[in-house]
Amino acid sequence: MNHGSIFAKGLFATLWLMLGCSSPAIAAGAEEQSLLQARLTQAPGQQLSALTVTYAPGQSTPPHHHDADAFVYVLSGHIRSQLADGPVKVYGVGQSWFEPAGTEHRVSGNASSSEPASMLVVFVAKPSAELMITK
Repeated sequence: MNHGSIFAKGLFATLWLMLGCSSPAIAAGAEEQSLLQARLTQAPGQQLSALTVTYAPGQSTPPHHHDADAFVYVLSGHIRSQLADGPVKVYGVGQSWFEPAGTEHRVSGNASSSEPASMLVVFVAKPSAELMITK
């Protein structure tokens, strides 16, 4: 197991224990659960916001971007994603990606038409940032 995978699993376990904080909506229509909001001591003026997003079979969100850097980790199922002009990729359980703030997220949704899919999303941004901005 590589260090990135160990870090991601440890981060998820820590966040899972801290359920119940509020967070602005990220995925219209998708089920989300806020996990944590915390000011960052090593990045003054920045906040970490973590949540899970669950897509129903075939569900997706419209094109959008985030006013935050985002780390995304697939918890279950398969997530279809396209950032800016990059290729459409399908990520499975244990896979992750990084989205720099402002990057257009053209495709985001469940790659399956029969099973749900979920992901952990960890944002780093100013406390006043909009976490999801649709076109």
